[in-house]
Formats: sequence, C-alpha cells, structure tokens
Amino acid sequence: MNQEILNQEWIGLAPAWIKEAREGANSTRTGLLDKPMLEACGNVEGLRVVDCGCGEGRFCRLLADRGAAYVVGLDLCVPMIEAAMEMRSDRDEYRVADVQDLSFLANGTFDLAISYLNQCDLPDVDANNREVFRVLKPGGRFIIANLHPMRSAVGTWHRTADEEKLHVILDRYFDETERRWTVMGVELTNFHRSLSTYVRSFLNAGFRIADIVEPTVTPEQLKVYPQLDDELRVPNFIVYALGKPRNDR
Repeated sequence: MNQEILNQEWIGLAPAWIKEAREGANSTRTGLLDKPMLEACGNVEGLRVVDCGCGEGRFCRLLADRGAAYVVGLDLCVPMIEAAMEMRSDRDEYRVADVQDLSFLANGTFDLAISYLNQCDLPDVDANNREVFRVLKPGGRFIIANLHPMRSAVGTWHRTADEEKLHVILDRYFDETERRWTVMGVELTNFHRSLSTYVRSFLNAGFRIADIVEPTVTPEQLKVYPQLDDELRVPNFIVYALGKPRNDR
C-alpha cells in the first residue's frame, strides 16, 4: 500500500477524529483501553516518553499530566499534529514523522515508548519495533495497544435475519494482508498479522515480553459504557508490555 494513500485516508478522518477525542466520546479508549494502558505504563513521573502514532495527542497529554518529564508525539498526519500543538504544554511536543524511521532520535534516550492502536496501521511493523528498541534506554519499556489478531482477520459479526449477533467471523487468519474498515464514515486500511508474527517481531527486535493483556469490561464499566457489551464476548484488542533488557547497550 502506497504511504501517500494511507496518509490521505487519515487526513480524511482527522476532523471527526479530533472532534471525538476533544469531546471524550471514544468509549473504546476511555472506557476500555486507557486503564490497562496506564497500568502497563506504571509510574511515569520524570520519564522521557515517545508516542508512536500519537494522533491529536490525547494520550501524550495524559502522560504529561501524570508527571512525565517530556513526551514527544509522532504522527504522519499533519492535521492531527497541528491539533496536538494547539493543546501542548511545556512538557509535551509533537512532530510530523514516520515511526518506521526514527533516525532523528538518538540511541538510548527514552524511558518509555507507546503505540496506542498504531501498529495495525503500519506497513512495516518490524521497522517500528527495531527503531523503538534502539531509542529506548536499557530497561526501557514499550507498551502497545493493538487490534486483536483474531478480530483484524475479518472481525465482522454473523447475524440472524433480524440482526441478532450470533458470533464473530474468523477467517483468512493466516492471510497477512491489508484489511479495509469504515471508521466514522471514512475507509481506512489496516494490516492484519497473526499473533505469532507480532510476537516474533518483538522478540527479533530484542524485546522481552513482560505481559500480554486482553482487555474486557466489568459490570461497573458496562453501566457507564453499555455500548461496550461486545467486549464480554470477543477479544477486540490486545495490550503488549515489552521491555528492553538492562544489559543491552
């Protein structure tokens, strides 16, 4: 897939995405993924953080508010970065950049890296993993939220004639190719990869896997976000907590 085509898809989505993020209306993030992502990040006070695929900067701001000393958000979508700059503080900054090539960042200069639903958008996930490993300090961590491979394979619901959801369709799982999704009325391209492909990519880059979380919802969360009831039935997302060995230079 041509990178310029991918960029244009996100430029088309940017206005609606920014509006939703600013209004706090994305229940998938606020009601499901933020909690395990923040738990995996742990105490970020005083840390230097790089966010790969930061969008309009919402999660960067969360980390800055929690005490991170410096957060840099990277994204290829110019309108997203422009929106992020509008709300920046003295501890977060933003750059238009390709997270598959972080050559403008020095080796071993970050404590923590984030990828919040970005790796499924990347044509070359191996490059992102290698580059993040390089820019992390020994002992640094890489926290990734991604589409669950079982959902990115096909992911649509098989329904009865009256639209009752029976089960999610899992097909073409080992066909690691592009998938098309409609998000807020805009057609987007994602890249489906199997669980073993992702894990192998992390290990080949040099990471150790500290944890894997398949987020779901509690009854209490469902009272606030009833639209997340599917999360009790199928694994829509997955969070990987990776570490760079302390003896790696």
